[in-house]
Amino acid sequence: MNIFLIGHRGSGKTTVGSSLSDIIGWSFIDTDFQLVEELEMSILEIVDKKGWEFFRKKETAILKNICSHDNQIVATGGGIVLNKENRVNMKKSGKIIWLKATFSTVKKRMLFDSKTKDFRPALTSKKVDEEIKETLLLRTPYYKKIMDFSIDTDNLDIHGVCIGVMANLTI
Repeated sequence: MNIFLIGHRGSGKTTVGSSLSDIIGWSFIDTDFQLVEELEMSILEIVDKKGWEFFRKKETAILKNICSHDNQIVATGGGIVLNKENRVNMKKSGKIIWLKATFSTVKKRMLFDSKTKDFRPALTSKKVDEEIKETLLLRTPYYKKIMDFSIDTDNLDIHGVCIGVMANLTI
């Protein structure tokens, strides 16, 4: 079994995943970091040079490989749920936890994160506010449908989110 963290950019998947890994003693994997390491380019460079379609195909291949192993905490890219194959593979391979964050929380975290430029390239040609609203609107139904449970991260620190996750898990 694996634990998959899903949610919008800036919801805390990587930070919480790393912390959960320390608590549980399982390996931690971030699908975005795997992509960057494998292709030796930042996400921004991958998208600029190869496009979003290529990025999503590589993301799916990486996730498929991850799902063939157990005892991993996996921080996924925010859009991983858009692909049906990814949803099926995660469901078969473990528990899926949606780290929820409101528009204002996502925006604040993205603006204050120094990695935003390289790790969170624009998904659309729209302004940041519009893009966040649009992607939340598009992805939220997928997050709701696939999750085993959710944790609202808006008013919790990392420790609080981890406690919420652990309280809902039986591993």
